[in-house]
Amino acid sequence: MTTIYRVEATITAPINNTEVGDRVADAMENLFPNAELDRRRGEIVATTHSLERFSELLHRQEILDTARSEFFRRQSGPYFSFSLKKQAAFQGVVNFAVGNESELGDIDVEVRVDEPDVESYVDHVAPPTEDGRPITATDDVDAGDRR
Repeated sequence: MTTIYRVEATITAPINNTEVGDRVADAMENLFPNAELDRRRGEIVATTHSLERFSELLHRQEILDTARSEFFRRQSGPYFSFSLKKQAAFQGVVNFAVGNESELGDIDVEVRVDEPDVESYVDHVAPPTEDGRPITATDDVDAGDRR
């Protein structure tokens, strides 16, 4: 059975006087290619209903545990949020912004999960790992059979 996810991510990034707006837009689109961008005075706000490309990058960069930690660290009810470094995003790389905000400002992402729930969606985007490899549903069944 395939799970249907109903989510909406709002992605916000400031555009500083020293930045080119198109480069900030490119950075956002590199990580979230399906996002609809809305340029506003001093910022870009985008929305998307898919984090598939973002998930692919997390898998490719092998940072699933880091992502899960960031997602759950700032989870509240049906929401989770995280911040990303703009420069890395411009290169198509996921780099979570932790600590002080960067000089250029970060890309802030807030995800609202309507169905099924935050934990299930996080498991979809950044599945739990064992020895650095994602645990799949078959792994869970196999593990259960060995008990």
